[in-house]
Amino acid sequence: MGPGCGAQLPLSLLLQAAVLAVALAEGALPAFLPCELNAPGQVNCEWLFLTSVPVFPASAPLGNVTSLSLRCNRIRHLHLRDFEHLSSLRQLDLKWNCPPSSLSIMQWSCHMTIEHGTFLAVPTLEVLNLSYNNITTMPALPSTLTHLILSRTNILAIGPTTFEGLHALSHLYMDGNCYYKNPCGRAVQVAPGALLGLANLTYLSLKYNNLTVVPRHLPPSLQSLLLSYNRIVSLGPDDLANLTALRVLDVGGNCRRCDHARNPCVECPKGFPNLHPDTFSHLSHLEGLVLSDSSLYNLSTSWFRGLGNLSVLDLSENFLYECITHTRAFQGLRKLRKLNLSFNYHKGVSYAHLRLSPSFGSLLSLRQLDMTGIFFRSLDKDTLRPLTHLPELQNLTLQMNFINKAELSLFREFPSLRHVDLSNNRISGASGPPMASTAGADAGEEVWQPPGRLAPGPQDAPSSGDFKLSCENFSFSLDLSRNNLMTVQSEMFTGLSRLQCLQLSHNSISQAVNGSQFVPLTSLQVLDLSYNKLDLYHGSSFTELPRLRALDLSYNSQPFSMQGVGHNLSFVAQLPALRVLSLAHNGIHSRVSPELRSASLQALDFSGNVLNSMWKEGDMYLHFFRGLRQLAELDLSQNRLHAVLPHILDNFPKSLRVLRLRDNYLAFFNWSSLTLLPKLEELDLAGNQLKALTNGSLPAGTGLQRLDFSRNIISFVARGFFAPAMRLRELNLSANALKTVEPSWFGSLVANLSVLDVSANPLHCACGASFVDFLLEVQAAVPGLSSRVKCGSPGQLQGRSIFAQDLRLCLDEALSWGCFGLSLLAVALGLAVPLLQQLCGWDLWYCFHLGLAWLPRPGRRRGADAPSYDAFVVFDKSQGAVADWVYNELRVRLEERRGRRALRLCLEERDWLPGKTLFENLWTSVYSSRKTLFVLARTDRVSGFLRASFLLAQQRLLEDRKDVVVLVILSPDARRSRYVRLRQRLCRRSVLHWPHQPRGQGSFWAQLGVALTRDNHHFYNRNFCRGPTTAE
Repeated sequence: MGPGCGAQLPLSLLLQAAVLAVALAEGALPAFLPCELNAPGQVNCEWLFLTSVPVFPASAPLGNVTSLSLRCNRIRHLHLRDFEHLSSLRQLDLKWNCPPSSLSIMQWSCHMTIEHGTFLAVPTLEVLNLSYNNITTMPALPSTLTHLILSRTNILAIGPTTFEGLHALSHLYMDGNCYYKNPCGRAVQVAPGALLGLANLTYLSLKYNNLTVVPRHLPPSLQSLLLSYNRIVSLGPDDLANLTALRVLDVGGNCRRCDHARNPCVECPKGFPNLHPDTFSHLSHLEGLVLSDSSLYNLSTSWFRGLGNLSVLDLSENFLYECITHTRAFQGLRKLRKLNLSFNYHKGVSYAHLRLSPSFGSLLSLRQLDMTGIFFRSLDKDTLRPLTHLPELQNLTLQMNFINKAELSLFREFPSLRHVDLSNNRISGASGPPMASTAGADAGEEVWQPPGRLAPGPQDAPSSGDFKLSCENFSFSLDLSRNNLMTVQSEMFTGLSRLQCLQLSHNSISQAVNGSQFVPLTSLQVLDLSYNKLDLYHGSSFTELPRLRALDLSYNSQPFSMQGVGHNLSFVAQLPALRVLSLAHNGIHSRVSPELRSASLQALDFSGNVLNSMWKEGDMYLHFFRGLRQLAELDLSQNRLHAVLPHILDNFPKSLRVLRLRDNYLAFFNWSSLTLLPKLEELDLAGNQLKALTNGSLPAGTGLQRLDFSRNIISFVARGFFAPAMRLRELNLSANALKTVEPSWFGSLVANLSVLDVSANPLHCACGASFVDFLLEVQAAVPGLSSRVKCGSPGQLQGRSIFAQDLRLCLDEALSWGCFGLSLLAVALGLAVPLLQQLCGWDLWYCFHLGLAWLPRPGRRRGADAPSYDAFVVFDKSQGAVADWVYNELRVRLEERRGRRALRLCLEERDWLPGKTLFENLWTSVYSSRKTLFVLARTDRVSGFLRASFLLAQQRLLEDRKDVVVLVILSPDARRSRYVRLRQRLCRRSVLHWPHQPRGQGSFWAQLGVALTRDNHHFYNRNFCRGPTTAE
């Protein structure tokens, strides 16, 4: 029993506990708290920092749970009864709960304890993952297990009884139990015949275990055997005896090439590896063989004898740079489909030419050939001549070879070729006819290449990845990205008329394209020219490509940053098949064509430009997108936009379905203007500066289906704001400043929502918070409700799940503070009154009555002549921003948040009497108010209503000698009129400016309160005058 077990709880808490118990019984709360139910039967408890296996309530459908993931927690002890209630569990993932100290980020020592019989209590278990846990012995396991993962543990020995009884086991993973990241000082011991009893074992992985020999007497049922990155330097027929069913064999990395290693490496002993000629001859069913990183200099034809079914061969990271020019080892591999020869370079040497061996011509089934990193500088017809007659060759990779001369026309002789990758080379332009050469590999110049720079690093995702069309779907594509191209000449592409996708990104192309660069490419449909320096000066650019469907011109910002240089975008109208265009991240701000026109364009990416500056140039770019008649998707993210006004939306294509305005500076949006885009289905306003969703609501009848307001600073949503959008299905309100989620925001729409994301908001988890009940009603639509929807207050619950609240701590804060204050006051009075009465009773009686005489009497403040209002607010209703500020800022601050000092304002739409004329209401408002408050956006031009109100206030000054004018200017940068400047000289405290910085708003409201409650004659500058009320 815990502390305080016998304490009496208040009646209110007992009632709350009863309600919660009923909710639990009815299944209102998520059934598997604190975990989530991702799919029927799949419970996810990842990254919850659990220290023990959670106990789910009896009302949860425990019998339906088939998969439980507890990975990445802090569970160090597994008890006997942790899983016995999960009668149908088939998959259990306990990865990375108590890792070995060497694998722990903080190098903490940890040891996982598993009680005997823990897993035997789950007789249906089939998949168990115990990887990345510090366990040294094998726990007792059920006989139903088919997949067992014990990688990165400290199990260093496998004996005859280790897997006893696991007759159904088909996959066993024991990788990384002894290597440089998880050192043990010796090799993992596998006793001969220890695995022979696993009659159904088909997959065995023992990588990174410091093994020096292949384990003896492996089960003959094995189909995949992975022994890479051990220390097995010799292989003979006896090592793989009886494995006649083997289909995949990986023995790479056992005798390593250390000059190309990316991690700690042990040099291969001299004279090794030692591969017997008949090592693989009896493996007639072998389909995949990995001999990478094995320090091979030559290939023996006997190694591949009998491997007629071999389809994948990995020979990467060896020393086969000369062998591939004369070897005959490939002659019998007629079913080989994938061959990897990458990084078989000669250390410090770059060859002038490379000639492949004629035996490559016998690979009639070859589909993929990887020749990355062999280092030869010239690519011509003789280089790949043996490959020209391969009927099924589809993918050819020639990355990182330092090729500076490439005869691209040679690829027209490959009838089935689909993709050629020549990226990360040094190609600078078209190459002439190749020079005759008879040498297999000419002696080349020696170059020093640091080992760390030879491996291909992570490459940027191509910007064309966002296109609707990708190169994977085309019959022939060519990748020339990351080369040294400075110009593009049509001679480069001679004979490549069937090319459909061309990638030229990350070069240095700086020419002005004029419609002659790609003439031979009559079938080209996708062109990627991102990350270059293209000059779009000519109106005929790319017009030689009649079938072009996707064009990426993003990240070509240098020409657009040049002052005084114009750019012509009229070529878009001359591309009849163009569907997708990217002009993103070019910094486009001026001197471009005033309008884009296209009858076919459907998607335009204009993000990362300066559209805000373009729209400031009057009407010059107002119709910039209007000519795109079929445009369905428009991305205007990161354009420094502060507002998108209705007249701008009215000039967008009416066919628009998706509009993205992410990462701008929008603090206001006119929601009613969405009716100007009748087909709009998705609006993305993430990453802006919206503070509240007010100013009306979404327009009725809108077709919006997806709304994204994430990463704003929204703290308030108006009642019924989303209700009119009856087609809305996905709403993202994550990462804002919401303290609650109210059902009144949605109305009847809430039943249609499929996604409602409110994660990363500082929700206020007070007792009886209404949002908890609402989120439980729609929990199927709320992603991460159990783990990612967290409290922001009160302090003791900050950062915790909204369901983590303890009933004993669930107290009404207001009631608690009130009771505390009353009890403190009672104690203080009980002590002070008798003491003071004894010491100075008569003095206290006198002071009490004296103070009572000074107290104001009821009705004293407002007499018969007192004005009805404290201030009459005058503003221009046609200015939406001013009206929004008056109703949502000024009115709330002065009438609702001042408490007893609240002021009464006279507002035209609320307080004027219907039936009276405009002038009668105006006269009554001015003369019935203590002050007349003018709220102005600018002072140099005012409407007639403002002018009439000002004249009446001036008339009152002449008649009653009372200055009642107070000015509030919302735009301090606006030009001030002569009257305002004069008034600032005479009566400065009656002219107030709305501060731009939030920290100055508190001072503004204090000054405005003083200006409205005190007479203006107190504010006049005595150096100029005495004020109207004192001049008598």
